[in-house]
Amino acid sequence: MVQIKNPEQIAKMREAGLVVAAIHAATREAAVPGATTKDLDQVARKVLAEHGAKPNFLGYGGFPATICTSVNEVVVHGIPSDDVVLKDGDVISIDCGAIIDGWHGDAAYTAFVGSGHSPELIELSRVTEESMWAGIAAMKQGNRLVDVSRAIETYIRRQPKPGGGKYGIIEDYGGHGIGTEMHMDPHLLNYVDRKRGKGPKLVPGFCLAIEPMVSLGTPRTEVLSDDWTVITTDGTWSSHWEHSVALTEQGPLVLTAPDGGRAKLAELGITAAPDPLA
Repeated sequence: MVQIKNPEQIAKMREAGLVVAAIHAATREAAVPGATTKDLDQVARKVLAEHGAKPNFLGYGGFPATICTSVNEVVVHGIPSDDVVLKDGDVISIDCGAIIDGWHGDAAYTAFVGSGHSPELIELSRVTEESMWAGIAAMKQGNRLVDVSRAIETYIRRQPKPGGGKYGIIEDYGGHGIGTEMHMDPHLLNYVDRKRGKGPKLVPGFCLAIEPMVSLGTPRTEVLSDDWTVITTDGTWSSHWEHSVALTEQGPLVLTAPDGGRAKLAELGITAAPDPLA
């Protein structure tokens, strides 16, 4: 069952989404050479406390931290640690969420630590982020879930990979519904699997966390012995981008973007829904 939200509930999710955006801003500034991933977790905890919000990652399925910090070949679910010290040239994906009055926000971004990153890595992050926006742009009334998957995959497949070969669209993890829980139906693949059919129709009140994960090599992953950390099986580095998005009668509202997605969607010829908190 897909949970359909009314405008008041979407407004509450927008509050949670803005807290997530604040965590992103603070952790991005703190992700510098010499910082530990545990330091970044502490930054996130402080932002949550300042906004009177609760973390939705901490304790989820036993996860021991407030945010996920995934460095280099770690795709997702990296556990913050005093032992992981960021260094010049690293790539880190930070995934985090917040709860306000029982309503969830969830988003992720990839950041470059220090300098000296190759054009290949910079392009990987760009392609992953832009594929997310392609998926957001496909959140239109009358479309189906598969249209979002197709938009993400099509964008990635059309991008030439520096040095040749193909990007790996991670197969075992994808987006999801979001609302009174962080992970809800439906599961959103970042590619089209014809065996799964077209999926539900997108209607006002439909909320999705759209989150492509892309590697420089394989689409396959494995989970380390901590039962959380997911890495690529070939050791290639990856990128992860995510926004929580609500479809409204006036169009999509990017709940976890500071401007509701207005500027980026305008570039794509789409008018974002009005911000209910503006």
